[in-house]
Amino acid sequence: MTVTAYAMVSQVRFRELKTRLALAAFIGATAWFMVPGIWPAVWFIAVLATQGLDWLVFRRFRRQPSWEPGPAYVMLCVAVTVLGVVVYGAITTYLWFRGGEVGRIFAMIQCAGGLLHVSLHMHHVRPVLIAAVASHAAYFLGLPALGAVLGEAWHQLLIPIGCLLYMSHLVVAVRQSSMTTAALQSARDAEQRARRKAEIASAAKSDFLAVVSHEIRTPMNAVISAANLLRRTRLDPRQREHVSMLIDAGDVLMGLLNDVLDFSKIEAGKMEVESADMVVRERLATLGRLWEPRARANGVRLTLRIAPEVPETVRTDPLRFQQILFNLLSNAVKFTERGEIVVAVDWDGARLSVAVSDTGCGIPADRLAQVFNSFEQADAGTTRRHGGTGLGLSISRKLAEIMGGALTVSSTLGEGSTFLLVLPMAEAAGSPAGPEPRPEIPDMLRGRSILAADDHEVNRRILGLLLEPHGCRLTLVHNGAEAVDAAATERFDAILMDMQMPVMDGLEATRRIRQGALNGGTPVVALTANALDVHRAAWEAAGVHAFLTKPIDPAVLARTLAEACAASRPDLAGAAVA
Repeated sequence: MTVTAYAMVSQVRFRELKTRLALAAFIGATAWFMVPGIWPAVWFIAVLATQGLDWLVFRRFRRQPSWEPGPAYVMLCVAVTVLGVVVYGAITTYLWFRGGEVGRIFAMIQCAGGLLHVSLHMHHVRPVLIAAVASHAAYFLGLPALGAVLGEAWHQLLIPIGCLLYMSHLVVAVRQSSMTTAALQSARDAEQRARRKAEIASAAKSDFLAVVSHEIRTPMNAVISAANLLRRTRLDPRQREHVSMLIDAGDVLMGLLNDVLDFSKIEAGKMEVESADMVVRERLATLGRLWEPRARANGVRLTLRIAPEVPETVRTDPLRFQQILFNLLSNAVKFTERGEIVVAVDWDGARLSVAVSDTGCGIPADRLAQVFNSFEQADAGTTRRHGGTGLGLSISRKLAEIMGGALTVSSTLGEGSTFLLVLPMAEAAGSPAGPEPRPEIPDMLRGRSILAADDHEVNRRILGLLLEPHGCRLTLVHNGAEAVDAAATERFDAILMDMQMPVMDGLEATRRIRQGALNGGTPVVALTANALDVHRAAWEAAGVHAFLTKPIDPAVLARTLAEACAASRPDLAGAAVA
């Protein structure tokens, strides 16, 4: 909404109304002290009346800040302003002629203050400014001139000349103030325009990332899932090697996509960390099992050293902790061609430190400060030789800082590097509870009825190939509307729901299924290529049991469905195990 100049003046006058009335009371009391009589009280009552009229006339601008007044209302504003200034300044005439030398000095000071006040606060509206200044100037210049003429003290005409000089300086000051105010307003407007452009650009970037993520994950789901299915078949060694290469390449592509999404979230300030119990040795052992074969394939030993004082369980964000160490180990394995990689873990009572040391190529001293920059690696040839975007270390350092810690590096060219991660953590109370025994997934899914909605034919085919070997009965539909119709006619143990589908999307379909009697409580598992946090939040609001992203991890999919089915019909879960 545009605020007019009249509205700005009205708001200023309204804010200062109490100050003007308090000052009037002080001036009236001072005038009475210098010249006792009834006139200061009469003057103060007149001031109250004119200030009330001023409040009433200018109130419309406060109620309608964008309203532009017509000529008649402008004249009314000018008339009210003149009346208010004439009455407010009338006390100067009383003091000039009745207050003696002190009264005249006080009157001039009050006029000078009034001129300064209206000049600074009313310069937005020229007609009101001229009316207020002219009224004050009549007292400021007229009283000394009139006094000089009536008393025939012609030398006192120097006083109005001095007043003219004061007013000329005041004009310069007000003009400069007005120019400064205009410049500040212009800068503020430019800043707001820039902010709006940045917000639009940020929204466009988020939309672009959402589209790119979805469009990449959909075909990657087919590629990686088909490769996993192919690996289950009988293959000769050469074919198995080709399939492994395909799966590894798919994992690399998904890692790059996830890095870009994480980087975008960090840059937008939307990365959030959680706090949960983490079994330190178990988490590190998992990372060791993942990277030890890859290191061994390069002829490199991977050694894990955990100090005895490291607690069993700590409170931190397990996922982000694992993500940072995953990136550090990935770098160590990538750049180490001989020797050893050592992961040393220590504890000082409040912080967990993890040092990942390697005997790789090392980092030149002049490039050491740049390794944590986004999209940068130690030298231009690194990307060509080893691949990667240069985002891993940047993301890791920023995650460490978000978690309240730090990630630093020391390196010697030709001898290796050491990355030191230090994170504040609290030791979790009590010993970690052992994992509850789970029924075998094949037993959990056998005989279960599962509804799956996906508009992509290849994705439906992959779901069938992944789930039917577990012995479940799969009902496949093409969109959310068909899913709602199917859920209204048959009881299912679990529902798999895509997000973006024609006719009706997955979120709306889930909400409508929740309103039905037959499957209102059936667990819904979101299985979608929309992997941003906003999508996860939308699914959580819809009340899904779990949120899975494509490409599909067969083991995670089967385990999640097994848990959903157990939650749906716990009596059948017990029967499956028996």
